[in-house]
Amino acid sequence: MATPRAAGCRCEAAIPASAGIGLRLPHHQAFRDQRPAIAWVEAHSENYLSGPAFAELLAIRNDYPVSLHSVGLSLGAAEGLDRRHLARLKELARRIEPGLISEHLAWGAVDHAFLADLLPLPLTEESLAIVARHVLQAQDALGQRILIENPATYLQFRHSTIPEPEFLAALVERTGCGLILDINNIIVSAGNHGWDAEAYLGRLPGAAIGEFHLAGHRQRETEIGMLRIDTHDRPVAAEVWALFEAALRRFGPRPTLIEWDQAIPSLDILLAEAARAARRLAQLSRGGENADAA
Repeated sequence: MATPRAAGCRCEAAIPASAGIGLRLPHHQAFRDQRPAIAWVEAHSENYLSGPAFAELLAIRNDYPVSLHSVGLSLGAAEGLDRRHLARLKELARRIEPGLISEHLAWGAVDHAFLADLLPLPLTEESLAIVARHVLQAQDALGQRILIENPATYLQFRHSTIPEPEFLAALVERTGCGLILDINNIIVSAGNHGWDAEAYLGRLPGAAIGEFHLAGHRQRETEIGMLRIDTHDRPVAAEVWALFEAALRRFGPRPTLIEWDQAIPSLDILLAEAARAARRLAQLSRGGENADAA
């Protein structure tokens, strides 16, 4: 795993095709005191727009490449982007100089009131036109390509007319955006809807994939059967690791993030998960398989 840059470095290089972790508030002190050996970190943009948290991120940015991952642009909302929020994100990006900026294929705002979730949208030509328009507006404001993350879903709209991989491919074609391939989300959605997870990979534009996400999820028995829930509160599942390896064989190495957002463990646990991902990246980029069977 790559070591951190020297203190004072602005880390202007792109995010490396190695393993990083999501930066979370309980670990800020450890980053200040220990400077852990991790190749890069991802910060949720809305947590760092101002105040002491921004100062913390700016200090960490001196030693590590940073990716900004937003949850508040609401790209799928019909009413349009919140221009004030986009302006604040632009200012954050100007000051942090992130290697990557990303958002979700979702909506989460109504009448400029933000909801506490990333909500699915029907996959139709109308939705595609709305999301494409908003992605183009965001990219124009930010001055760079953004990556769009595939969702974890628990239902499908009856009037959807475009399968999810084809929707994402069309979005890339219309806007020039990139994709985050969230491997855990594919496993969650495939389990909930009966999709073939590896076939999903084969229907995506590989050149557009700029990052992989790995996370944990839960399974819960419901009155309609077993449901997979994207909880981000546990280690990466074996089947997620397996699909990650399949993605590496198909697409090659990409920057790979370990996400853990609830029941946040000690930093050493996150670093161990990142080390597992780094071993797979290194082994499979050399053409090997089964990099870490544990």
